[in-house]
Amino acid sequence: MAVEYSWPTKEESKVIGTSPDRLDGTAKATGAAKYTYDTNPPKLLIARGLGCPHGHCRILDIDTTAAEKVPGVVHVHVLQKPRVGDDGKPIQPEIEWEGELLAVVSAETEAAAAEGVAKIKLDFEPLDVFVDDEDLAGAEKAGRTSKGGGKVQLENEPGEDDDEDEFAEKEINRLLGDAKHVVEGYYGIRPITHCCLEPHGSVCSWEGDKLSAHLSTQNVSGTDEQFANALKIAAGDVHVECQYIGGGFGSKFAPDYWAIAAAEISKATGRPVKLMLTRDQELKLGGNRPSGYLKVRLGADADGMVTVWDSQHWGTGGGRGGVVGHGVIPYIFRPKNYRRVATAIKTNCAPARAWRAPDHPQACAISQTAYDDLAAKMGVDSYDIFLKNLANIDSNQKAEVYAAEMAIAARLMDWKAKWHPHGKGKAQGSVVEGLGMAIHTWQGVANNSNCMLRIHPDGSIESFCGTQDLGTGTRTICAMVLAETFGVSIDSVKINIGSSKYPESGASGGSTTVGAVSESHRRAGQDALAKLAEVVAAKLEVDAASIVAKDGRVGSKDDTAKSLSWKEACSLLGHKALEVTASYKRGAQGSPLSNAGVGGVQMAHVAVDRETGVVRMKKFVAVQDMGLIINPKLAESQILGAMIMGIAYALFEERITDSKTGQFVNAELSDYKLPRLGDIGELVVELYEPESERSRGVIGLGEPPVISPGAAISNAVCNALGVRVPVLPLTPKRVVEALAAKT
Repeated sequence: MAVEYSWPTKEESKVIGTSPDRLDGTAKATGAAKYTYDTNPPKLLIARGLGCPHGHCRILDIDTTAAEKVPGVVHVHVLQKPRVGDDGKPIQPEIEWEGELLAVVSAETEAAAAEGVAKIKLDFEPLDVFVDDEDLAGAEKAGRTSKGGGKVQLENEPGEDDDEDEFAEKEINRLLGDAKHVVEGYYGIRPITHCCLEPHGSVCSWEGDKLSAHLSTQNVSGTDEQFANALKIAAGDVHVECQYIGGGFGSKFAPDYWAIAAAEISKATGRPVKLMLTRDQELKLGGNRPSGYLKVRLGADADGMVTVWDSQHWGTGGGRGGVVGHGVIPYIFRPKNYRRVATAIKTNCAPARAWRAPDHPQACAISQTAYDDLAAKMGVDSYDIFLKNLANIDSNQKAEVYAAEMAIAARLMDWKAKWHPHGKGKAQGSVVEGLGMAIHTWQGVANNSNCMLRIHPDGSIESFCGTQDLGTGTRTICAMVLAETFGVSIDSVKINIGSSKYPESGASGGSTTVGAVSESHRRAGQDALAKLAEVVAAKLEVDAASIVAKDGRVGSKDDTAKSLSWKEACSLLGHKALEVTASYKRGAQGSPLSNAGVGGVQMAHVAVDRETGVVRMKKFVAVQDMGLIINPKLAESQILGAMIMGIAYALFEERITDSKTGQFVNAELSDYKLPRLGDIGELVVELYEPESERSRGVIGLGEPPVISPGAAISNAVCNALGVRVPVLPLTPKRVVEALAAKT
């Protein structure tokens, strides 16, 4: 029987759209959930890495003699070994960022491993260091810059004999000259680290020639082959497992060289090896979000419609260079005339890794602030400027959706009653308040996913899928989809994930997981139900096409008297389980189950003390669409988490690096500033799911709500003070300096 894949309507849905607790909530709350860090097989060796103490140096010698003699030390593995080349000349590794692991000590205890690391002697030659990514002129002088791309788009085109660059320069200056309002602005956002609660790492062991790796990863199905390639073994001889992960945010797609080292040490010693980065190593090496700084001139007409944008932006992705992609500048709002140029800077800092919605938080923070400054210059409401410029957007979402979400957010914030012109609000002593907003977009397309589904004759249901749960509720989503499909409760379904031996599913990144597993599980469920329907129809003597599964029963939708309980229906399978495998390929056109492209609006209400520079959140509102919502509670939880992360990077966290040594000076949680409960204020979330959005199918949510906070909070602070604090995070020092510069 041919299957037409679909979701039930909102009225028909029994499970989808409800908010059961996540299936693994109790395990996590009680400590029963076992993370990679909790994996302690017999005869385990604890490994510690030695990080390079300098931001840029040449390794002349690594002496491990004393380390090898430490009681309890079993093995010392050198990663960056100076050697003599075939020509007799020394080959000395050049290290370009602090913390890069040079050697690994494995021992019977953590203390012995740490002592062994401390006993390793290094001889190195310091080299020049450059870390000031905000200093574009300094980077150019130091030869640290490269082209990051750019684009010019103009309504008027140059003639055949015109030099394109000269024409663009003249045309942009003409447009700025004709503009009623011109804003010249400078905006920036500092680099931050991933700061995963569970550090990167693994527990590796061998059984013969087969490797077992408990890996803290966002990519269960993809890392077995990465291990295999590095170790030169067959991918089928590698088993990667990750049942629970303590944070990833885009930084845990690969085993990394330290996990490969753990596997090599395990092979050499014949014992399991646990190598997890220490907390300071995690902040130094585990990943960071690139910085971004922008200078812009924009022009607008009398009504506030931006007609021309001319910007240069720069920043760093660390030791391999990189910069926020020019394609997202200016963010969402895209006037008909623009020029954008990007410059990448190479610094002596660890390379960047994907951090929730790569490039979007930075692009939003350094360009939508300019639109707020336009409103300030005009003396009008920022809301009206944002609304007007929706006519010129380049987004995965429609202008009318943003307009509807803006109206909802304004109501929830009571924007019209609270808003005042920039710097004109009433003060309570030295404290002033302000409002700010920002909008965002994301693709959220479903990733590849395969699901093997078994329905047993006793009525039990289980699925197998090589996906992973980052803590967002993937297990629960899978169970809800199958429970809806079969008309049973979610506790009737067993979800098996977290193993590379299960059918392959895509990595969890880019907001791709919920769409992926919803696709594969719904397809497998409907395929299996169609097969079960044939068996039940024969028993009931009805047309198989009339069979539905609902409220714990399977039977004819045309004759309710002809039905069986779920268990009775499954007993007709005989002694063998019904097994179905379904697949979804990313980018499949016209799928009725998933889609791509979302939008969202956020508004911030802040209080700023002009004497101390302290910014406090009073209220933060987020309105977000995501197509069809499987579990509203899980969706709201993701948005709340993203809002908190946004407050963190807007007001508190940044990587601070010593300009002389390249050392990451606040690479400990005691020094790396993060918000506490009292810093968050009131959080309000509204899920936007009209039928126009629900009918589009499931769309990923992980990234979008973390994009807007930086710009929204910066705009709120500017509204309060009447002064732009140009660079995030908006620390008390930066606020006081901005106020002093105004006077």
